[in-house]
Amino acid sequence: MFINFTNHPSDKWAPEQLAAAEPFGAIEDLAFPMVDPHSTHDEVKALAATWAEKIEQFSPSAVLCQGEFTLAYEVASILKSHNWLVLTACSERVSTEVQENGATKKISIFRFVSFREV
Repeated sequence: MFINFTNHPSDKWAPEQLAAAEPFGAIEDLAFPMVDPHSTHDEVKALAATWAEKIEQFSPSAVLCQGEFTLAYEVASILKSHNWLVLTACSERVSTEVQENGATKKISIFRFVSFREV
């Protein structure tokens, strides 16, 4: 099983990303939670422990872990210490700037390239 622990549901992934996840098994989306910016380090660590435990119950072959940095780091650290394969998605960003009514609007498109082990 491939755990998608991000805030990017797999039903919105490009075909290339779905194909890269396929060898790991069925994809299970677990929505990455919002992290209160006022949370203490200990609160984030406790939240990470809770989520790592939930993820481990699936006995995943791989975990895509991306989201708010401190929580993602803590969850990935716990999972890796328990010998789970943790991945991140590598993307190519293509940005353009458009001038509209005196304002600059930046448009970014992210193209999936590969998964990389954390």
